Amino acid sequence: MTISYKWLSEYLPNEIDPQELSKILTSIGLEVESLEKFESIKGGLHGVVTGSVLEVSQHPNADKLKLTKVDIGSGSPLKIVCGAANVVAGQKVLVATVGSTIYPTNGQPITIKAAKIRGEESEGMICAEDEIGLGTSHEGVLVLPQEVPVGTKAADYFKPYTDYIFEIGLTPNRMDAMSHLGVARDVCAYLTHHNKQEVKPKSPFVNSFKADSHSLQIAVTIENKEACKRYSGVTISAVTVKESPKWLQDKLLAIGQRPINNIVDITNFILHETGQPLHAFDAAAIKGGTIVVKNLAQNSPFTTLDQKERKLDETDLMICNAEEGMCIAGVFGGAESGVKADTKNIFLESAWFNPITIRKTSFRHGLRTEAAARFEKGVDISNVVNVLKRAALLVKQVAGGEISSDIVDVYPEPQDKTQVGIKYHYLKKLSGKNYHPDAIKRILTSLGFEIVKEGIDELWVLVPYSKPDISLPADLVEEILRIDGLDNVEITGSMTITPAVDENILKENLREKISGYLVGLGFNEIVTNSITNSKYYTEAELGGAAKMINSLSADLDVMRLSMVETGLETIAYNINRKNKDLLLFEFGKTYHSSGVGDYKEKEHLSLYITGSRQQDSWKSKQEAIDFFFAKGIAAGIVRVVGLDTPSLQKKDINGFSLALAKTVNGQQLLTVGEIDPNKLKAFDIKQPVFFIDFDWLLLLKLVSNENITYKEVSKFPAMQRDLAVVVDKTVTFEAVEDVVEKTKIPTLQNLQLFDVFESEKLGKDRKSLAVSFTFLDEEKTLTDKEVDEVMDRLILTFERELSAEIRR
Repeated sequence: MTISYKWLSEYLPNEIDPQELSKILTSIGLEVESLEKFESIKGGLHGVVTGSVLEVSQHPNADKLKLTKVDIGSGSPLKIVCGAANVVAGQKVLVATVGSTIYPTNGQPITIKAAKIRGEESEGMICAEDEIGLGTSHEGVLVLPQEVPVGTKAADYFKPYTDYIFEIGLTPNRMDAMSHLGVARDVCAYLTHHNKQEVKPKSPFVNSFKADSHSLQIAVTIENKEACKRYSGVTISAVTVKESPKWLQDKLLAIGQRPINNIVDITNFILHETGQPLHAFDAAAIKGGTIVVKNLAQNSPFTTLDQKERKLDETDLMICNAEEGMCIAGVFGGAESGVKADTKNIFLESAWFNPITIRKTSFRHGLRTEAAARFEKGVDISNVVNVLKRAALLVKQVAGGEISSDIVDVYPEPQDKTQVGIKYHYLKKLSGKNYHPDAIKRILTSLGFEIVKEGIDELWVLVPYSKPDISLPADLVEEILRIDGLDNVEITGSMTITPAVDENILKENLREKISGYLVGLGFNEIVTNSITNSKYYTEAELGGAAKMINSLSADLDVMRLSMVETGLETIAYNINRKNKDLLLFEFGKTYHSSGVGDYKEKEHLSLYITGSRQQDSWKSKQEAIDFFFAKGIAAGIVRVVGLDTPSLQKKDINGFSLALAKTVNGQQLLTVGEIDPNKLKAFDIKQPVFFIDFDWLLLLKLVSNENITYKEVSKFPAMQRDLAVVVDKTVTFEAVEDVVEKTKIPTLQNLQLFDVFESEKLGKDRKSLAVSFTFLDEEKTLTDKEVDEVMDRLILTFERELSAEIRR
């Protein structure tokens, strides 16, 4: 929520310093996320003054430059080299003096310095309007009226608007604070409580409203009374649609709103002032002189203001005339009924629409408008007419014309206020603080609550219509706490707590352990969006996808089927910013559906690896990450959680040029693969990417089934032997491991491949695998003879099973 300091101050009884106001807002639950200065003209024209051109002559060394002398009222005239064709003696111009910084409409800021230009001194700059941010014209220097005094500060002449802008992090329930007036009400409640004297916001509403004539009457009928409980309107005739006055444009620009025309700008102004959305219709488009609030048939076509034709749902509430729809109620206007440059008569609408109806319509059509954001939280139904009167008078002020009808207010079933009670001991229990009953009443009444009943230990109040979220005693506790200030809750000298007993904490502990291990290896954890783009998947894959019904974006329309694509988006983002060496991991979910209402989630631990393990240095050469590095990381994770190193099998997986997998009881536990270059091309990635994926819940299950055992460190030394085995090129090290395992040697503790050698001297299609064997007997020291016998046995097995030759 964006709030203007100057605008907000108009409703406060006394001006409060922006920094102090920021503290107050944060203390009452309207957390100020940022406070920044706003300038309608960046730099505020500081250092720019008016001057009179005394002389103009041709630059001796440049055909397109001129030498000028300019009087800025500071003593001797300034010598300024100027390139504008329209500069002549006698003009009043704007001069940026030496030391000032100007901010062009397009381009970087420029600090003015004394300089020599083609050999001639220049002591400033005569400015065009785009060079100081006043406009877009660069046709020549900006010429001022002759009556402007020399030496006048440009800031005093143009009076640029300056302000401070608060960015407030509103919680979703605080519809009452989605306006400047609502925020002012909270600030005044704070001042009332802490100063112990009543402070009320200045009301913008006046009692001077009256119709000038009754020349343009529009009737209103509500057919869907559940979706629209109150609808008010008024006509204003003979308006002039034009640019808004400066004060109105300044206010809107300060909070990031683009001025459109005086009529539309007033509706936007009122929305941000009061929180009540309005809509202005061209009265000529209201056929039959009737407004009908109703629903249209399913799939009825309707063209909105953005010139898009939309198919309506039968539950979309519409504002219609006697013949057709004109506006999607509370969400977006129609192309034909909106205010145009030639509009002469308008009908102003102010209404209360059902929040649920508006929210569904807004999401259904992807129209997230300012109006919808407020209606879907519930606007103040009691303020509908007051706001309409305020808007009508403002329209008359800025657009002329006359109010040509009385207020039409259709309110079939007036709403009763919600009644809520609170017991003082409950307040103490929930807040941790004893409040005096007078303080409680002062806070609540200053927020607009009405006291209807008091007791020794309780208070009953009527909730203001502006706070539709309040229905429980706990809601009142929240209101009291935030106005008093959470920092004002006393902390007792001692606290009594019951230690928590965590159950089933293996999942979190294991996640923490793996995360620590990976971070220690140089990995960074990422969190990517579970909602992704359907274009990443084939039609066959999308058959099992969980698709978004009301997607916020065309690029985010399906729940991800795989962890690969969102990880590749992150890699592409980093590579595009010259960060090419990436070790990333993520705990995330994929989603699948076999029909409406049948959805499944699967949890993953996924790793993405690309780039180089180390960069070039004086000590070592650059080393690129390869498939074996990724495989080693996967094996390391398995060992860290206490499982045996998995035996991986080659598997064909769509999207991978090479993949290995480990399956446990028919479920795929682990996948290690190199992503196919064709898939990488879709993300504009030109370097290899390796992917590791664990079925997280299956991994947890396997770990939970493992018993932790401790074995005493052996008192006897281990012995090591190396063996070079020449085998066919098609033989893998896994085959060597399988042969050794079948041999069942109890003293063999470990074997490790430490070299692979290929040469024509070994024979055609042959290679040498150098393997290290480690032997240990827990009962005694092994002798060389015993180890040699085991090695001989292994050699015979290799020769028999693998047709191997032993390199001597």
